[in-house]
Amino acid sequence: MKKLSIILVIAVSASLLLTVPQAFAHFQMIIPSSNIVTQSGKRSVQLDIRFTHPFEGQMMNMEKPDEFGVFFRGKKQDLLSTLSPNKIDGKQAWRSSYTFKRPGDYIFYVSPKPYWEPAEDKFIIHYTKTVVDAYGLEEGWDEEVGLKTEIIPLVRPYGIYTGQVFRGIVKLDGKPVPFAEIEVEWFNQGNQFKAPSPPYVTQVIKADKNGVFSFAMPKQGWWGFAALSDGGKILKYKGQPKDVELGAVFWVYVHDMVRK
Repeated sequence: MKKLSIILVIAVSASLLLTVPQAFAHFQMIIPSSNIVTQSGKRSVQLDIRFTHPFEGQMMNMEKPDEFGVFFRGKKQDLLSTLSPNKIDGKQAWRSSYTFKRPGDYIFYVSPKPYWEPAEDKFIIHYTKTVVDAYGLEEGWDEEVGLKTEIIPLVRPYGIYTGQVFRGIVKLDGKPVPFAEIEVEWFNQGNQFKAPSPPYVTQVIKADKNGVFSFAMPKQGWWGFAALSDGGKILKYKGQPKDVELGAVFWVYVHDMVRK
């Protein structure tokens, strides 16, 4: 009987381990239809704003954000009123468009409402940015928007070839975050690729003591960098205090080198 009990315990424990759901990384996304706008091409971009697991393609409902705008030449422009609802796989997302009038680099940003994640027993807030270069001036891509937490690029975040290294500084309340953990994920559009095992879905890197990190992007497409911290923030869920995961998210597009 004792041996049978031990076998039953082992069997039950094994079955529980097999049924534990895989925790995929969350990423707030703000993806323009192009990150380079030229005089000879379209002068506007469409903006896709969603909360998702980019590689696995699993969507979460996203409430209308607290802030959505563009930072240009040291000033914020509120674009919240330009958002329109967009359903993706039955989940709430958002979209917008923007027309560029002056040359320079435009930093689009979103500050979402807190998202309650029951699997992790905490709220998630990802302050997210991406840069669009308009008309070739190539100035302003490294400016700080002034978000609660953000990634400041150390590499011009457009015109990047596949295999190049992206570097950035993670900041929280305007100060570098030593040894910050950064999750990196590729936007698997159309769910065309499959990871050989779960660790391949999300890459994990760490910043150095100055909050600086680097990563070489091995495939064409959009890459998201999410630097995570607790930030000491507490919100209540059903009357109970819960931790808040703060994320500084930055999206970069890389392109394969093209033959003549």
